Amino acid sequence: MIIVQTPVRVSFFGGGTDFPSFYRQEGGCVLSTAIDKYIFVTIKERRFDDRIWVSYTRTQIAESVDEVEHELIREAMRLTGTDGGVEITTMGDVPAGTGLGSSGTVTVGALNAMYAYQNRPVTAETLARQACRIELDILKHPGGVQDEYIAAYGGLRFMEFQTDGAIRVESVRLSSELKTRLNENLLLFYTGMNRRSETILDEQENNVRDRLPILRRMKEIAMTARREMESGHLDALGVLLDESWQLKKQLASRISNGAIDEWYQAARQAGALGGKITGAGGGGFFLLYVPYERRQAVRQTLSHLREMPFHLEPDGSKVIFNYRR
Repeated sequence: MIIVQTPVRVSFFGGGTDFPSFYRQEGGCVLSTAIDKYIFVTIKERRFDDRIWVSYTRTQIAESVDEVEHELIREAMRLTGTDGGVEITTMGDVPAGTGLGSSGTVTVGALNAMYAYQNRPVTAETLARQACRIELDILKHPGGVQDEYIAAYGGLRFMEFQTDGAIRVESVRLSSELKTRLNENLLLFYTGMNRRSETILDEQENNVRDRLPILRRMKEIAMTARREMESGHLDALGVLLDESWQLKKQLASRISNGAIDEWYQAARQAGALGGKITGAGGGGFFLLYVPYERRQAVRQTLSHLREMPFHLEPDGSKVIFNYRR
């Protein structure tokens, strides 16, 4: 049996500039972090038949790879050459559709588990690149490529997407003290709203050409945020988050709504310097940057929302259990 643990992520800045339709023309960049909430993928041999058992929110027994209904698992099996006689399970710390990049996390984790099952170790770069191929090229999902890369690499990362298609992943250099302070000043609340990100991302993809000035400014903010972070000017991140959120809301019509806007303004009045809805928008999780001394005031203001405590996660997708008979 193989068990793979892969982190979900919180994206701070630059989301939207990782769409190939943008960065292939302009270049893009994202500042993002893995967090200590995970999706686990297990795979084990079934010795009594050659069927494929897949369990997630439902259980399916398939006679062949082509019959597997979970499209991410199916395409990962095809790409890695994994065939019958296996049982595959996915389990998550957070539900799907909440803006933490779970789709990319599942794909990266599934690939990692299948390669480990075949005793074929691969790099984080290979996992990320192949996960993007599955989601963007094969399944034609709308969106960018940052989720797959942060899931594979983990850590606090600055990613650059270049016009020739190359992707550079760099660690953000922070002392342990600064990482602790950053983590303490970030609060994450669940809005209770789930949504299909594809609808928002489809519209955002179609709007890229008309939103070039906005995306260019979001790219600049991501670069500035990295410099401020590495210089220890953490409160500047809150101000930049606020500017970036106002820009992000202009990329598609359903990124925010009346309730989200109301909660955001209330949090700002209570002391938050800035924030955003994670992922595509429209619901899911609500990230806020709050100076330490104002955290309780913001928590009281948003007490009707469920807070999810988290820590920055240094590792990407990894095998945490490998038992072979």
